[in-house]
Amino acid sequence: MRDEETLGRRTALVVLGAGLVAGCSTYGGGAGATPAAQQPAAGSGTELGAAGDVPVGGGKVFADKQVVVTQPAAGTFAAFSVICTHQGCAVDAVSGGTINCPCHGSKFKIADGSVAAGPATRPLEKRSVTVTGGKITLA
Repeated sequence: MRDEETLGRRTALVVLGAGLVAGCSTYGGGAGATPAAQQPAAGSGTELGAAGDVPVGGGKVFADKQVVVTQPAAGTFAAFSVICTHQGCAVDAVSGGTINCPCHGSKFKIADGSVAAGPATRPLEKRSVTVTGGKITLA
């Protein structure tokens, strides 16, 4: 009986360890890439920052608020969830006209959040923002 108990415990540890390794490797691909935090996104009325911090033709990731704000044309702002629709990683950069996910290379257009390059197949979730007095606020 003792050998069966030991074997059962070892098997359970091996299975648990394999599950942990598989879970960690799901988000591999980018240096330092991690899945998005499981905290709630910022709510309506939350001030994000200065409109001047969002470059025309680019954007800014407000990681702590789980929002990325873009300015595709001067004075036109758009906002999206930072959660990549491929596997839930957080997008971390805006460059070259796209919002970029470090995990598997998905890219989203700054104007509407639609997919510019996969593996993601769905656009980023849209968020609403207002710009008043030079401040960006979630609507």
